[in-house]
Amino acid sequence: MANANTPKRALIEGKAVLVVIDIQASTFIDDSVVRSIDNMAGYKDRMLEARKAIDAARAADIPVVFIQEVHRPDLIDFGRELDGDEDVHCLEDNPKTALAVKEMGILPTDYVVPKRRYSAFFGTDFEILLKGLKADTLIMVGGLTDVCVHYTFVDGHQHDYFCRVIEDCVAGSSIEAHAASLKAMEYLQTGAIRSLEETVTAIKTYISPPNS
Repeated sequence: MANANTPKRALIEGKAVLVVIDIQASTFIDDSVVRSIDNMAGYKDRMLEARKAIDAARAADIPVVFIQEVHRPDLIDFGRELDGDEDVHCLEDNPKTALAVKEMGILPTDYVVPKRRYSAFFGTDFEILLKGLKADTLIMVGGLTDVCVHYTFVDGHQHDYFCRVIEDCVAGSSIEAHAASLKAMEYLQTGAIRSLEETVTAIKTYISPPNS
């Protein structure tokens, strides 16, 4: 490591928010051999593991924010997104685009932020919400590791949030892309990549600091 003075950080610094990225109905109802977006082996199981983090967060009064990718049926807001490997996906009028309400146990008190791009920060009110919640640490789960999780992480990092990714609860377009993206995020913030077990342990001992 080039920086020998990297500060030792806690898993949760200050106020925490759990960010659930793009865990949508398609994960659980689309068993197509060829999908509009490639998923690594074990994708569905990793998304189901995220429920453990969600339940732990609620028990600790940590706000839960669900990010939902959604596009207009006329495709006008895809921009350059279809120039790569991904086919048309997450259209407003498709039931597969809905959040996975049952599997994730989504409640009316949870927050939902729709987005048109990979990053939850881009063109949304996500940061306004985070400022209102006085967030310091963003704990991320969901998919894809190498796409929407990665780009949301990078923007969170550049907005000076402490960013954590629960390794057991994210999945990529391929195992290789998943691993490479985890490594890239860890490069930005040492200690960013955490296990579900250690994250739940940290959440159970979490005491939210008073509003500043």
